[in-house]
Amino acid sequence: MMRWIVGTSLKLRYVVVAAASAMMVFGIGAVRDVPMDVFPEFAPPRVEIQTPSLGLSASEVEALVTVPLEQSLQGMDRLDTIRSKSVPQLSSIELIFEPGTDLLEARQLVQERVEAVTPTLPTWSSPPFMIQPLSATSRVMKIGLTSDTRSLTEMSMISYWTIRERLLRVPGVANVAIWGERLQMMQVQVEPKKLKAQQVSLDDVMAATADSLDAGLLQFSDGAVIGTGGAIETPNQRLSIQHVLPIVKPADLAQVSVGTSGSGKPLQLDDVAKVVEDHQPLIGDAVINDGPGLMLIVEKLPWGNTLDVTEGVEEALDSMAPGLSGIEIDTTIFRPATFVETSMDNLKTAMILGFLLVVLIIGAFLFEWRMALISLVTIPLSLMAAALVLDWRGATVNTMVLAGFVIALGAIVDDAIIDVENILRRLRQNRQEATGVSTARVILDASLEVRGPIIYATLIIVAAALPVFFLEGLSGAFFRPLALSYTLAVLASLAVALTVTPALSLILLQHSRLERRESPVVGGLKRGYRVLLAPLIRRPAGAYAVVAVVVLAGIAVLPQLGQSLLPSFKERDFLM
Repeated sequence: MMRWIVGTSLKLRYVVVAAASAMMVFGIGAVRDVPMDVFPEFAPPRVEIQTPSLGLSASEVEALVTVPLEQSLQGMDRLDTIRSKSVPQLSSIELIFEPGTDLLEARQLVQERVEAVTPTLPTWSSPPFMIQPLSATSRVMKIGLTSDTRSLTEMSMISYWTIRERLLRVPGVANVAIWGERLQMMQVQVEPKKLKAQQVSLDDVMAATADSLDAGLLQFSDGAVIGTGGAIETPNQRLSIQHVLPIVKPADLAQVSVGTSGSGKPLQLDDVAKVVEDHQPLIGDAVINDGPGLMLIVEKLPWGNTLDVTEGVEEALDSMAPGLSGIEIDTTIFRPATFVETSMDNLKTAMILGFLLVVLIIGAFLFEWRMALISLVTIPLSLMAAALVLDWRGATVNTMVLAGFVIALGAIVDDAIIDVENILRRLRQNRQEATGVSTARVILDASLEVRGPIIYATLIIVAAALPVFFLEGLSGAFFRPLALSYTLAVLASLAVALTVTPALSLILLQHSRLERRESPVVGGLKRGYRVLLAPLIRRPAGAYAVVAVVVLAGIAVLPQLGQSLLPSFKERDFLM
């Protein structure tokens, strides 16, 4: 099989080289648009349910909302863990499923359970809702809003109805949470002393207020049914009557009748309460650049790309800027895309420097420009082939994928040089002995001569990486992309060595002069190696002693080494 692959590549050498060139051109365009992120998606399938409960304390939220919801969600298929959190005015339940669970199917099952228990919850709590599925590193941007001319309440309403709604339309955005949000509302702040003096109960105030409005948060009222009205019939048409609520300001609501006093005098709301325009009780706040403001937390979907989402959010904010006069927008508070962009710029610089070093080293050691050219072509070709496979699988380029390519680079360089060096040696030997064997046959035999052992070595390397694919938990989520990119790069290097390397060798070396010209660097290294090797062969005890000392020193130092799942990133932002 191997002989047939190499032989066919030699016969169709121009086709093989043309196909490799086309793959490189296509790959450069495809890899340029590949999604990039800092980390792989490492979180298990997760569903979160939130239930706002205005006015309830943490203990009331726990007893009346969280516990009934938790009980209804127990026993779901492939459910691993349930975590809940009850804080003033909010219940949050997080369901973590076993790895491999279909997220959309899990969300459907959770929704069915929630729908069944919702009618039993208190009527003054909002219906439970599932937040959008979030990435493990969901917070893709923090946006600060400040203003010298607009109040926090006004900015909150603009953020809720305008900015948030626009950002949610950006592809990849799952949620936009607003910290420090102050929702504008009319409030009836009752005064207990006046209630007692006028002999009015709190229920009377709530009923009067609810009946006077077509929407409210107090209680259900027949008088608040939307759609009340009627029509006037004429000989020609029916004219609909639409009720327009006259209460638009706190002063209007303050004139609503709440009953009569003990003396029979009509009472209004402002006789027993303060009617003001204010916001809901805060359970948190935001400080932006040492002053009051709002913070918008943009979260992305699991399949969202950090760079694309960030770019889309910034474009949306730029398009809204003319209509947000007086509001200062700061998108640099927390921006992981900056880390990705800086890393990619550093990677490009490192790749250019690395390529130049490879050119210098290969040229210095091989001392034959044709051999160096073949090696320099096959190395990026192997990496590009592996990157295209990852792109076709829909993978995201992240730190672990790049680490796999870097680790595989040693095997790729080895494949690129060993084949070419052995082919050149056999061609020189064939011409010196004038055997009459064709160049193609010599290249075929030379390739097979080294390729057999290298295939076995490659299979052993791949087999050694297989256990990583069966790791579970956080370690598995991080190291599977590394093992996959490493394995693909090694296998791609093997395929290139069996096809492209022989084809390029036949094209470039068939009619070239191959006189022996040993590199001065190699010559110097050989002489130094002979000087060092001769006494070691005569007296090997010294070498054994050195090896023993190194091994013992390594064993002694091993317990002192620290352990970390990931390297230390030079990230200047922090997330609390």
